[in-house]
Amino acid sequence: MKLKTLAQLRRPALYEKILGSLPENVLISVYAKQKAFKICELVGAIFQRSYEWYGFTLADKDHPELVLDIGLPKNDLNLNDYATISPATIAEFQETLPHNLIINGWIHSHGSLQYKHFSDIDEKNHRNVLDFVAARTRRPLEKKELAINDLVLLVKGCFEESDLEKGTVSLITDAAITEAKILETVYGSFCYCVVVGDGGWHEQAIQYQKRRALSALIRTKSISAQMTVVETERSFTQLDVDILAGEVKAKIRPNLNPPVETMERM
Repeated sequence: MKLKTLAQLRRPALYEKILGSLPENVLISVYAKQKAFKICELVGAIFQRSYEWYGFTLADKDHPELVLDIGLPKNDLNLNDYATISPATIAEFQETLPHNLIINGWIHSHGSLQYKHFSDIDEKNHRNVLDFVAARTRRPLEKKELAINDLVLLVKGCFEESDLEKGTVSLITDAAITEAKILETVYGSFCYCVVVGDGGWHEQAIQYQKRRALSALIRTKSISAQMTVVETERSFTQLDVDILAGEVKAKIRPNLNPPVETMERM
């Protein structure tokens, strides 16, 4: 057989079909954003000092891309310099939520610190939260053809045990076929990460996870993101402020004499 061009030696392109996408900006309601900065104000007013605090961004399970509220769990420890989150804390708080609400990320404050970026400890928290919320924010992104060298097609009841020794993958069907493509779904999950500070500044990132259904290959990445504020019917009222003040008093736990080793941010 003669080849007219080298292009004839190339493998045909594998089949791919886009099914969906993941958010590229942090979508947050006006109510949730106002609540986040009100927590910062209340921490300073109640405890007469600025402390870091952490909470969770909450969304409707049917629309996980939009932050509707900020959930404030009982913080493990509040220092001047950092906030840490354990997987147990995340799971415990999720259990307190109504069935229609899910955690889709986390938010924390750097207080009066001038460090307006995520720290190394923050990055560890990102991974803890992503691992927990991945199943809840998961959606199908793509169908991809699996590249299988030496696919063996067998018919049920019409092959010998020795036939299973052949090929890299065996496909057993109830009728004879001569050609087959194996497609796997690629699922994507996301987690919002937000840091805020006294004075109104904020920075955001989105953590992504992609998982292949059959090959179980998992890939993660993080991107810096813009914050997009969305108007909703819910407004932040004085009653909300009063209720939130009670939560701050009960759930923020300042430690005025932390050990030296806990004061290292990096």
